[in-house]
Amino acid sequence: MESWLLELTAQGYLHLPAALAQRYFPADLLVALPRDGEIWLAPLRGPAAGGLLLKQRNARGDRSVLIWEVLPPATPPGPRRAVWDDDHGVLRMALSPEPEHTL
Repeated sequence: MESWLLELTAQGYLHLPAALAQRYFPADLLVALPRDGEIWLAPLRGPAAGGLLLKQRNARGDRSVLIWEVLPPATPPGPRRAVWDDDHGVLRMALSPEPEHTL
């Protein structure tokens, strides 16, 4: 499985690298679902589906999405490991922060 490092901010924004967003979220829309110690990010195909909008953060094309509503209370900010799950068609992000020694 392909692994990515994401950043969760204190304000509840999740930052995604441009390459990840372009590859798996080409419509810049997703739904965030809490699942057993993870957040699953599922791409949506068009605006009629609703969902959360990925906004461009910088000239590189990195994206940001506000997900605080699906986070458990007192979720700390910081880096999170995420993997693409082909079987479910979702990006699976760990809720626990990535230990500093693995960054």
